[in-house]
Amino acid sequence: MAKEIKATLRMQLPGGAATPAPPVGSILGQQGVNIMDFCKQFNAKTADKKGQVVPVVVTVYTDKKFDFVVKMPPVADMIKKKINLVKGAAKPSQEVSGKISIKDIEDIAKLKLPDLNATTLDAAKKIVMGTARSMGVQVIE
Repeated sequence: MAKEIKATLRMQLPGGAATPAPPVGSILGQQGVNIMDFCKQFNAKTADKKGQVVPVVVTVYTDKKFDFVVKMPPVADMIKKKINLVKGAAKPSQEVSGKISIKDIEDIAKLKLPDLNATTLDAAKKIVMGTARSMGVQVIE
């Protein structure tokens, strides 16, 4: 018999560094989940992603048990890491905060494809390029 799902929660947490403090405690506490148990499992699974923001989808069942799926970091974070950028431009249409090559865009698109709302690599590349543009990052050939 399949477990009955009580809630599906989405959070963005620091890799390998989730703590019972908000937002984790307040979000999972409402569902009656053992917060320390979640933090230990999440930190163990994301220990290799320290320093990155990691999206996670937590499924909570009616018996208060849970499971979770760790997603790839947000595209903006992947772009910043790829070109060693601290933050995007305040006025992306007027400022250039950095440059990224088509090859780097393709690498990010390949990694992120399963999480994106795209079925082809070309569509994924367009999404990544749009994110880069909105950060003031110039896409170069």
